[in-house]
Amino acid sequence: MITDTEIKQKGFQILFQHLGDVEAERFIALIQRERFDYTKWRQEQDEELSLEEISRKAMSLRNQAASG
Repeated sequence: MITDTEIKQKGFQILFQHLGDVEAERFIALIQRERFDYTKWRQEQDEELSLEEISRKAMSLRNQAASG
């Protein structure tokens, strides 16, 4: 298990790598400014998927984590 500091460092690294400096800063500002319920947001992302599609996504992510 990694520390909270390591999680934050990795998260920032991924944000800046994929969004660039300006958009990563904007994303952080948006998250801080708005009330954000990550769990509710994730549930809404998958609510239209069938059980089989959710299962396929989960298996794919697990396989990626195991090989990466």
